[in-house]
Parts: sequence; C-alpha cells; structure tokens
Amino acid sequence: MAGRLQPVLAGAVTALVGFASSFTVVLAGLRAVGADRAQAASGLLALCVATGCCAVWLGLRHRIPLTIAWSTPGAALLVATGPVPGGWPAAVGAFLLTGVLIAAAGLVPALGRAVAAIPGPIASAMLAGVLLPLCTAPVRALVEVPRLAGPVVLAWLVLHRFARRWAVPGALAVAAVAIALTASAPVRTHLAPAVALTAPTWTGSAVVGLALPLFLVTMAAQNVPGTAVLAGYGYRAPLGSALRVTGLATALGAPAGGHAVNLAAITAALAAGPDAHPDPDRRWIASVTAGIGMALLGLGAGVATALVLLSPPILVEAVAGLALLGALAGAVAAAVAEPDAREAAVVTFVVTAAGISLLGVGGAFWGLAAGWSMLLLFRRRPARTTPPAGRDEPEADPVAPARVG
Repeated sequence: MAGRLQPVLAGAVTALVGFASSFTVVLAGLRAVGADRAQAASGLLALCVATGCCAVWLGLRHRIPLTIAWSTPGAALLVATGPVPGGWPAAVGAFLLTGVLIAAAGLVPALGRAVAAIPGPIASAMLAGVLLPLCTAPVRALVEVPRLAGPVVLAWLVLHRFARRWAVPGALAVAAVAIALTASAPVRTHLAPAVALTAPTWTGSAVVGLALPLFLVTMAAQNVPGTAVLAGYGYRAPLGSALRVTGLATALGAPAGGHAVNLAAITAALAAGPDAHPDPDRRWIASVTAGIGMALLGLGAGVATALVLLSPPILVEAVAGLALLGALAGAVAAAVAEPDAREAAVVTFVVTAAGISLLGVGGAFWGLAAGWSMLLLFRRRPARTTPPAGRDEPEADPVAPARVG
C-alpha cells in the first residue's frame, strides 16, 4: 500500500510546492501588464487548469514523469516589461502568439533549432536581467515594511537551511499570517473561481517586446532545462509532443489570461526522482497526480488573488523574489561561464535589467539584441599568418582548439 501511495503523495507535494512557490510571481506579472483583479485571478485559474490537463495527457500517453508548470521566468518578464501599448488585450494577443510559436517549435524542428542557436550566455544573461528587479524586492521590503518582511525573510532563511523545498511555501505562509493580522479591511473580490475572457488584439510593439521574449524565455529557461532534468533521471523527453501540447494549451488559455505553460524545470525532479518511486516505470503517476493537484489548486485562484490584494505590493514582490533567487544564481553563473562571451553577456544583463522601453518595446528584447550584436561585432577570429618566403607553411595542429569569441 505504501508503495502505491508514494507516487501519489510525491505528486501532491509537487503540485503544492509548484503553486505556492510562484503564484505570487504570476499574479504580479499579470497585474503589471494591465490585468485587473478578476482578469488576474482568471489567468491564474487558466494556468492551473492548462498545466493540469497537459500533465495528465502527456503522462498517460508517454508513461514518463512529464511535469508541467507555468512559465515562472515568463511571469517575471511580465513584471519587467510592464504595461504594453494596447493594454491588456494586446498582452493577451502576445500570450496567444507565444502559444502558437511554442506549438510551431514542436511542429517545425528548424524553429526549435533556431531557438537553440541563441548563444547560451546571452540567453542566460537576458533571463538574469529579467529576474534581477524582482530579486531585489526582499531587500527593499525590509526597508519599507520591516515588520512584515522581517519574519518572512527569517522564515525563508531557516527553512532554506533545513528543508529547502519548503522555504518559499513557508515564507508565503508567514506572509499570509502577517497580512491577516495587519489587514484593516477586507478586499471586495469574488473568491469563487471565475473565468474572465478578453478578446486579443495585436500590436507590433507587443509582438516584438512581449511575445518574442516570452517565447524565448520559456523555451530557454523552462523547456530546454526541463528536458535536461528528465535526461538526468534516465528519461528521454518527447520534446516535440510536449511543445505541441503545451503550445496549444497556452493558446487556448490566453483569452482567459494565461501567459504560458511548459515543461517544469525546478519541480520536475520531485516527480522524476527516486523519492517519487523506486521503480522509474511508476514515476509517471506522480506527474499525473501533480497535474490533477494543480487543476484543483486553481479553484483557489480567487482566494490567492485576495491574499495578494490585501498585502502591500512590495511584500508580494518580496515573496516572489525569494522564490527566484535560485533561478537568478543559475542564470548569472551560466551567463559568465564562457570567458569569450562574458562581456557580451554583461551587456545583455545590464540593458535588460535597466528596464528601458524604446519604441514601445521592453528591455528584454533590447538586451538580447545588444548582447548578440556585441558578440558578433567583437568575435575574435584566428589571425592569418603568411609563412616566410622559401618555407613551407606548417600544418595546423589538429588537436589545438580553435579560439572562439
């Protein structure tokens, strides 16, 4: 009996950790690009249902632990981007286009290869620049609302030391208690789950400044690492199938406010590792259970939104920033790992983190463009030497590595 329940319990933990550790990032991102209270709650509900349906379908079809999640880096990108020309309908149009691009990457291998061709340090630097403003929120919260932020940060530190996977949910629980004790008036909002549909519109600036960066961040920071996590546990992810399913789910969930769903990268290990079940052939049950759990947690989207609305915005950002510190550390390390691309990566990081908006296009696009341009412009090429007259040109050493800039 214990063996049968083990993957079910692992799936429940995966869903709870995945939801509690980053739903504040999602709500902050949706509000940043123009969603009102009802639209943000609808977006969270749509993401939960979409991730749940994808996880159940893919898990039952392929019988491997394909954990699905919303794009947490994508939500951080929404926070960094802020309002887009055309408002919330234009943001919804960008979400829908992101889903189409993800599905196309699963249908057209060349598109997936084009995304993979983006230099790793540049992609990681763009992600780091997107995450940085949110990750500084805990520091700002300690200055602005020390009585609320202090216990939250302390809880995170203690749990991060002794029970790391529960650090962010524990910090969120402490924040919820602090909010309940200090809230002066209830927020008038519907606690029951409700869908608020928005007709999408498309503007050039939203397509370039939001849809394309959201697609790239989701692919580079979620889908690619997600396949790597599965490979580390001996599974070969059916990436094409996963991209088609999650892309379709993203497109269908966009009118309800969902920004993007994808392969999980962080929580994937909870369902794919030996803690889910000693038998690798039984771990798919954990991912299916996690999908069901996420769909059920979506029923609490109204409650989650009300909790966020009761708290000071900086406190919500602080919890989100604590959840993203690990992702920021990984992105920075990957960005500066290659010496020849380090300066270009730093340029990408600085431009993205600056949060500039030029021609209606957000900083993530300009950071990617600046870093890639610098990488191409200053790429060093091997110098050609002319042998002295009367001497044969020496053969190239086939073992010597080429210098790549």
